[in-house]
Amino acid sequence: MEKANRGFGSELVPLSDFSFEEQDRKLILYHLGFAFLALFLGAIAGLFQTLQRAGLIQLPVQLGYYQILTAHGVLLALVFTTIFIIGFLYSGIAKTMDGRLIPAARVLAWIGYVLMVVGSIMATYAILVNEATVLYTFYAPLKASPTFYFGLVLLIVGSWISGAAMFTNYASWRKRNKGHETPLFAFMAVAIMILWIHASLFVAIEVILQLIPWSMGLVERVDVTLSRTLFWYFGHALVYFWLLPAYVYWYVNIPKIVGGKILSSSLPRLTFLLFILFSIPVGFHHQLNEPGIDSFWKYLQVVLTMMVVVPSLLTVFSIIGTFELAGREKGAKGIFGWLKKLPYRDARFFAPFVAMLIFIFGGAGGIVLASYQMNSTVHNTWFVTGHFHMTLASSVVLTFFGISIWLIPVLTKRKLTRFMNRLGIIQAIIWAIGMLLLSGTMHIVGLLGSPRRSSFSTYGDHEVALGWLPYYYVIAVGAVFLILAILLFVYQAFHLMFLAPKTDRVIEYPIGEVYEKAQRPPKILERWSVWIGLSILLSLLAYAAPIINMIQNSPPGSLPYEPW
Repeated sequence: MEKANRGFGSELVPLSDFSFEEQDRKLILYHLGFAFLALFLGAIAGLFQTLQRAGLIQLPVQLGYYQILTAHGVLLALVFTTIFIIGFLYSGIAKTMDGRLIPAARVLAWIGYVLMVVGSIMATYAILVNEATVLYTFYAPLKASPTFYFGLVLLIVGSWISGAAMFTNYASWRKRNKGHETPLFAFMAVAIMILWIHASLFVAIEVILQLIPWSMGLVERVDVTLSRTLFWYFGHALVYFWLLPAYVYWYVNIPKIVGGKILSSSLPRLTFLLFILFSIPVGFHHQLNEPGIDSFWKYLQVVLTMMVVVPSLLTVFSIIGTFELAGREKGAKGIFGWLKKLPYRDARFFAPFVAMLIFIFGGAGGIVLASYQMNSTVHNTWFVTGHFHMTLASSVVLTFFGISIWLIPVLTKRKLTRFMNRLGIIQAIIWAIGMLLLSGTMHIVGLLGSPRRSSFSTYGDHEVALGWLPYYYVIAVGAVFLILAILLFVYQAFHLMFLAPKTDRVIEYPIGEVYEKAQRPPKILERWSVWIGLSILLSLLAYAAPIINMIQNSPPGSLPYEPW
């Protein structure tokens, strides 16, 4: 492997002759391109929504506050994340499994992509014509048009077919490489899609069996508690579907970028398996203040929620260990001398490193929300929204920015210049400042009682509500920083896709090597039937009895509401 004469910052950047096969390259680029379009549109909606909430603008009558709030949530939390994640996972599977996807996997991948795009367009159209103003948590009793729900079904089914593409490629590789350890990236991709399919199955049940017949007038009423329960079966696991691809990057790609090695091959595999077990049977901690669910089941799921802290702490240990190993190999002295050896001038590292730091605060907020007593204090306040943005929009999206800045040049065979690298660092700093202003202030004003999911109001000029206004202005300033960062990122992505200088050799696709003294993973870690079975068993333990009780003691149900 040769080095570039001078890359960016003060680092020498490895170049590579590796390139994706043309069909794989187009497949991944199409995923990224559509994801970035959703990111841009969702961010614009978020800016208008925040300015309206602060009372700084008045939206036209044709465009309601809750309408753009729905667009913001659906485009960013469901469309952008799902399609970007799947594209990124394809790239790593192709890279680590013989440098390509097999033909059968490609066919499934394109079918999945088309279904996700069509579904996303249908759902977005329904929102734009104000027939789906139900927020991104689209459970009853708010009702959308059938077009919205059918769009969501296509998005979910398309993601399942995309998962089938990954499983097909994985099974083929295993058959051709019996006795070999599965590449870590591919192992993690399979784990992520297992988690996703398991969790999203229940939101699909909600949409197909409850919401679509209800929205079409085939049934008059729907059980709201059951609807919310089926959604949150999926809704909290969705958080880990967002987060785990960032963990993939931290575990597998970052070690190569920092010049170190992966501390262990077993530990990250165990971490992802623990997420499969503990990220799904925890949805009741989103329903702690709801009637109709026995307190025992809420307590059980709070305990299981706290168990999710374990794999996160294992990740912290592993990542810090990787950083320290890299620093020591470069001559670092003292307890924290290795921190000085990290490549902060490399945007591929800088953006996800900032994401890691912010995640410390996001994780702490998650513990608050999972505790019944503390949750009761901040329930349905802007504290919840602040936590949501500090995890997804900070830790996850910043990492996705770091991924994009090198993955696009690898796919397009264009140079990542020193200027674009510096712009990537500037963009990450602007994004971090904006998100700290926005989400940090949301936490504070939430503790003061400001409600979430509410348009601008001074509540009759009540002194408490007037005291929230200065915080709203700070949040609006944060939103302006964020839209500036989005515009910079869109420019970067467009430049790297179409305008950057062409080259036959691009920066490498960074895949870290495992530390030579690390033990080989035990075979039990790859016996998927065991872990899937345990996941189903835990979910049955946490959900079977309360769901049966909801069905057996179902109330008359709710009529549909369309308040906007």
